[in-house]
This record gives sequence, C-alpha cells and structure tokens, in this order.
Amino acid sequence: MSKDNSSSKNPIRELIKTKNAPSAVGTYSQAVSAGGFLYTSGQVGINPTSGNIESTETKSQCLQVLKNILAILEARNLSLINIVKLTVYLKDLNDFADLNEVFKEFFGDTNFPARSTVEVAGLPLGARVEIDCIAIES
Repeated sequence: MSKDNSSSKNPIRELIKTKNAPSAVGTYSQAVSAGGFLYTSGQVGINPTSGNIESTETKSQCLQVLKNILAILEARNLSLINIVKLTVYLKDLNDFADLNEVFKEFFGDTNFPARSTVEVAGLPLGARVEIDCIAIES
C-alpha cells in the first residue's frame, strides 16, 4: 500500500488545519472535510496561544473547547449554525449541569445541535471535557 502525504487535499477528503485552534497532540488531524460534512477530532480545553490547558474547572475547559471548535469551523467559513452533532466526553457526569450552562451561554436559548454526553475514565492531558463535532458544509 503506498502512501502519499504530499497534500492534505484529495477528491475524497480534505484535512483541515488552523493556527487558531490547538495543534493535534497525536497522530490525527484537527478536522477532515468529506462528503459535505466537517468532522472534528476531539478537542480539549487547550488555549491555542499557550498550548496549555489553563484551567482545572469543567466550565472554563468546556468554553475553551467550544471556542476551539468554532475556530476550526471558521477556517472553513462555517459557524455554529452548521453544527449538526456534538459528542461530549466528561470526566465526571456530575458536571453535566455545568456543561448545560456553558452550552446555553455559547449557543443561546434555542440553537442547540444534537448531542450525546458520556462519562469516561480519563481524557488526554488530564482534561475534564472533550468534544468532537460534525458540521454540515452547505
């Protein structure tokens, strides 16, 4: 099997990268555009300027994650309205109310995408929340 890593664009999918969101901390892309959809990798609350998670609070981390997702969307000239589905991974499901509070602040009262939320044993870099996104590109 031959690999061609010379370009991030091909007829099937395009790899998305923006300096306005944290760089990948592993062997993955920030996002992939394919079939009219944008799929982000899971984002944690890393500040793209410092490269660090700067808060231990779930609410602050959740807000930073959503800002990171928005930065990736904006790299494709998309906005929050393009988000179809979010999957949220919480270190502690007791933080569900905090998550809802941040979502209401970030999305407004009615512009909520579909969402799944699950509790996990651990997240990268000791994060308290990770979110991945599926957005429509039309």
